[in-house]
Amino acid sequence: MSGGTKQKLFEATLRLAKSRGLVGLTVDDIAAEAGVAKGTVYYNFGSKDGLVDGLLRYGVDMLAGRLRSAVSAADPLDVIEAQVDTTLEFIARYPGFSQILVSELWRTPGQWHGTLSLLREEIISIVKEQLSRLESAGRLPEGVQIPTAAAGLFGTMLVVALDWQVFGPHRTRAEVREAVMVLIRGLGRR
Repeated sequence: MSGGTKQKLFEATLRLAKSRGLVGLTVDDIAAEAGVAKGTVYYNFGSKDGLVDGLLRYGVDMLAGRLRSAVSAADPLDVIEAQVDTTLEFIARYPGFSQILVSELWRTPGQWHGTLSLLREEIISIVKEQLSRLESAGRLPEGVQIPTAAAGLFGTMLVVALDWQVFGPHRTRAEVREAVMVLIRGLGRR
């Protein structure tokens, strides 16, 4: 399947899921919204569950790629700030994605919980790298556990981005990024 078709399906699924949730969607709905034949969906994914699983992976791969591209040799707090901004930009572009992640990650047992757990770990590992750099530089307070802090940062970025989209769309991305960074700067002293 071409990247363009996958992108269309991803965006169509997010548009529909934003108002209906994943459970209520059908392959017919998604194919029609994306402007592709239903047979294309079944041929490439086998079922609605296969489609949603593939699209969740696709979305997380896109986000992970953007987070990795924000990594540099700069100060780890600056890299984290770039990653927060990247996440906010991604969620602003695909607001349905954060809704799906939040609702499905913490719905136990969710239909896509296994896939989302693996994908969550991929994103968290990218965040852990910068926290490990802070720790190596002696800039994390004693007792901070990197896996917990990384999960907290990931959750913060996701929930704050969703909160911004739903309750504070009048705020700029820079304002939201700075609000998150105030919390993070308290964790990693310069």
